[in-house]
Amino acid sequence: MLQFKPIFLGQVPRQVPRATTAQRCIRTNDVENVGRTTQHHTFFEMLGNFSFGDYFKEDAIQWAWELSTLEFGLPANRLWISVFEEDNEMGVPVERIKRMGEEDNFWTSGVTGPCGPCSEIYYDFHPERGYADIDLNDDTRFIEFYNLVCMEFNKKNDGSLEPLKQKNIDTGLGLELMACILQKVSNNYETDLIYPIIQKTSELAKVPNDLADDQSKLNLKIIGDHVRAVVYLISDGVVPSNIGQGYVVRHLIRRAVLTGRMLGIKEDGQGNLEGAFLRAIAGKVIDMSTHIYPDVKNLNKFVQTLERGENFLDQMLVESLSSAKESGTVPCLSGKDAFLLYDTYEFPVEITAEVAEECGVSIDINGFDIEMENQRRQSQAAHSAVKLSLGNSADVVKDVADTKFLGYETLSATAVVESLIVNGNPVLQVSEGSEVEVLLNRTPFYAESGGQIGDHGFLYIPQGENQYKAVMEIIDVQKSLGNIFVHKGTIREGILEVGKEVEASVDAKLRQQAKVHHTATHCCSLHLRKFDFNFHRPLTDSELAEIESLVNKWVGDATPLQTKVMPLADAKGAGAIAMFGEKYGEGVPGISMELCGGTHVSNTSEIRSFKIISEQGIASGIRRIETVAGDAFIEYVNARDYYMKQLCSTLKVKAEEVTNRVDNLLEELRMTRNEVSTLREKAAIYKASIMASKAISVGTSQKVRVLVESMEDTDADSLKKAAEYLIETLEDPAAVILGSCPGDNKVSLVAAFTPGVLGMHAGKFIGPIGKFCGGGGGGNPNFAQAGGMKPENLSNALEKAQLDIILNLSEMESLKPQRLLSLKRFNYVVYAVCIVLVCFLCCS
Repeated sequence: MLQFKPIFLGQVPRQVPRATTAQRCIRTNDVENVGRTTQHHTFFEMLGNFSFGDYFKEDAIQWAWELSTLEFGLPANRLWISVFEEDNEMGVPVERIKRMGEEDNFWTSGVTGPCGPCSEIYYDFHPERGYADIDLNDDTRFIEFYNLVCMEFNKKNDGSLEPLKQKNIDTGLGLELMACILQKVSNNYETDLIYPIIQKTSELAKVPNDLADDQSKLNLKIIGDHVRAVVYLISDGVVPSNIGQGYVVRHLIRRAVLTGRMLGIKEDGQGNLEGAFLRAIAGKVIDMSTHIYPDVKNLNKFVQTLERGENFLDQMLVESLSSAKESGTVPCLSGKDAFLLYDTYEFPVEITAEVAEECGVSIDINGFDIEMENQRRQSQAAHSAVKLSLGNSADVVKDVADTKFLGYETLSATAVVESLIVNGNPVLQVSEGSEVEVLLNRTPFYAESGGQIGDHGFLYIPQGENQYKAVMEIIDVQKSLGNIFVHKGTIREGILEVGKEVEASVDAKLRQQAKVHHTATHCCSLHLRKFDFNFHRPLTDSELAEIESLVNKWVGDATPLQTKVMPLADAKGAGAIAMFGEKYGEGVPGISMELCGGTHVSNTSEIRSFKIISEQGIASGIRRIETVAGDAFIEYVNARDYYMKQLCSTLKVKAEEVTNRVDNLLEELRMTRNEVSTLREKAAIYKASIMASKAISVGTSQKVRVLVESMEDTDADSLKKAAEYLIETLEDPAAVILGSCPGDNKVSLVAAFTPGVLGMHAGKFIGPIGKFCGGGGGGNPNFAQAGGMKPENLSNALEKAQLDIILNLSEMESLKPQRLLSLKRFNYVVYAVCIVLVCFLCCS
């Protein structure tokens, strides 16, 4: 009901007297309860009807009762009603009514805001239990499926209630709950809305739902619920990311994947082991939804995204194994590639690591963490915004009309101060040095929206020629509650008071820059639509060059542009396309048949030139193109020219020779690094030859040579060569663990086991040792590497490694007699089965 809150409060005029809705809802604040109760879901559908000062309580109750008993055919003797204890208008049999207190039957939209008493309808699954001491909160017997809220009050800051100017109705009926009742099943997960999804999951898990244990049933419900939610979220345009709604999608995918692994699902439903199983389940959700919501099939990219991710992971693993074989190194997936899978294809890094390990490939976890931190910083920068502090906004703006925007025609105008807000509270005046938010009756300042930043400038109260009684600097303008412009800034001189007339003046240079870049963005987006633009891949250099060329041609043609303000329906009817994900009011300007509330140049020549300076991914499925135009283009070119001149001077070459000169320097650097690397490896092998004598023997029947040593500042590659040398030098069976600190805040570890070291896995052994040093690692059974960021822990980590390997080898040796006994018993069984088969064949 949040979109209707301003209407309930009388702040925005109603467009219709009443409405009915079918709303797709997401709730994740209690995600841990999914599957544990009969009714909790992350995704559910709510059916509602609303009255905006039209019908009220008596009609709402009567119609709800008729819908339940006549249309849905629910037996009246199975319905119970709860009402607010002070309520006297019910219209249903009094014997089926329970009066309840404010905690249960008085609904509020928050700490403040519209509120009122409510009535609820419950369905009784077990009337045979009798009618004495009925507890409607007993969810083993009752379901509350219908809630009727009578919005007639506004709750204020002090907790007092003031009557609203009009009485309103807000009702909600849960689709899943009604399906549970009508289909006569014990819980929502057994309805035809969810159960087919659970059945598909059950098939993939090879765990029949009716035979599954309690934990498996819970896991099946979690996957069914989460995949259903993810499909609808993505179909509504919410893509996985690290922030906001996108984080919800990613979190649900992650929980579903991990839960599937707990169930042992290792198939995609098409005979492909280790496949992306969620795509098969998502396909089932889409098939079930298409006849009701066609947009789910048309818009949903979930299946394709997972399939591309799976193929991409396979390709990376093959390349890693091939590259390692050619170079004689340990196969390792880079942190950048692991992050690309996580960021673009929603593959949790734990799953990537698990699949990679099964193929004998480790993952650079440190590199992954660095990429994750970089994106986190980008996301914070991309979403930083000035917070407007309209605290109790209902009280602040209840008597304030929408702001009249004059900025399309002028950059300065007189206006009246309607309200002043400091720290969210209205005040009558503010003095020099105070930060304040100002509401004006009209303004030339553009409020941030439509992809354009808010204007900057000043408010003045003149006192004489070039003299001012008060001056306020405006640093941001935002919209609030409909179309009220909030001007935020600081009083630089004097005192500003409510009711005073001010001169509002926009920073013309900043506005022009905004107009130029805003119009250039439209030009860019127009040409982007000529490409098959895939948000899950970067644009190529040639594509970026083509976009630049097309936009600059338009700029060079000096094309006149016209901005028209027209009704939204007329603009859409003329073929205008919405831009920037904005919500538009009744009147919107259109440019190049695009809906936009921003300001624009009158001729493309004002853009002067257009240059793309970067194209990058900022979140899963979201890419950003950064461009410069107008004065910013000139500044950009001048800066780049300065840097090029400096580079030419340093390299002592002409500009056109810089590329070749840099390539030659890089080749020289590569050769030098190879020489240094060779020398380091030789030094490491020399150190290893000296420490080989320190190996100790572990075990009695089979002695394993064990060597755990620190090699000081040896780099990772040289450490690997040293381990390989020691494994060749020591007799099989042998186990070598080496560690070093090759740089500040850096630890390198390597584990090498000969084939004779039975029952131990190098990758699984070295991983926990790496975590002890603030990192991680992995590899295959005979060779693995790890890294960390806590050199101070290396000594203790190596001590732990030596203790662990001795204990593990000792434990393995003590288990040998048991394994031999088990093997003998197995041989006896096989021998007996063979005798029986021979006898059977002879007899037949």
